[in-house]
Amino acid sequence: MSGATVLVLAAQRAGVVNPLAERAGVSHKCIVPICGKPLIVHVMDALVELSPRPRVRISVEPEIHAELDALLAPYRSSGMTLDFVASSSNIAQSVLIAAKDEPGPVVITTADNVLLKPEWVTAVLDELKSADTVACLARDTSVRAVHPDAQRNFYKFRDGGYANCNLYGVAGRHAFSAVEVFREGGQFQKNPKRLITAFGLLNILLVRFGLVTIHGAMKLASRRFRLKFKALVFADGSAAVDVDNERTYAISEMVLKQRAGVS
Repeated sequence: MSGATVLVLAAQRAGVVNPLAERAGVSHKCIVPICGKPLIVHVMDALVELSPRPRVRISVEPEIHAELDALLAPYRSSGMTLDFVASSSNIAQSVLIAAKDEPGPVVITTADNVLLKPEWVTAVLDELKSADTVACLARDTSVRAVHPDAQRNFYKFRDGGYANCNLYGVAGRHAFSAVEVFREGGQFQKNPKRLITAFGLLNILLVRFGLVTIHGAMKLASRRFRLKFKALVFADGSAAVDVDNERTYAISEMVLKQRAGVS
């Protein structure tokens, strides 16, 4: 795992006041407390357990860099390389900026991924030894086992439903071409032509009507982008739960307490 970099996306939507941050009386969602610690600290607690420790780059608005630098100073003191990068209003652009001079491998996650486990990051890095990009998912049955409302929307494939986990891997600079698809902000539901251009009409229809498995879909994407895409399916459904709203905040809090043995 030597040389690995982890990008933590911690920015907010431009011009939008996050309801969780507003409720907590803080400026940014990434510092909303849960179980006594800011969201981003839970993520860093998982990353600091990795051996060797990765370089960490946090993509977030410049106005909170100083506050986060003070908050996360103990991790730097422990020997972890920690940098802050100004975020863009576009998620894909933020990733490309943060990863600009990194040779890879690069793991991407979010500051609200409070249930992150270090072994999940290790699993992504292991998969990147034989893939260009890795997308982490969990089966609908596993996610609902955590809580019936842990996720309400699933991608439907021939072999069942899957939920996205906020954890991705990119092997190196050559593979970041896959991120370029989302540079204009995605908005695929509002702009079907953009979706067709990115993935191809036939591929979309095959996935839309459940005619391919999740791994079959990855093969289609591999051919489309001329990269090796791989799906990493976690047995632990909590990998697909992050803090998006009041509902998932409560569920994440429940899981954190269960892990800590707190009733």
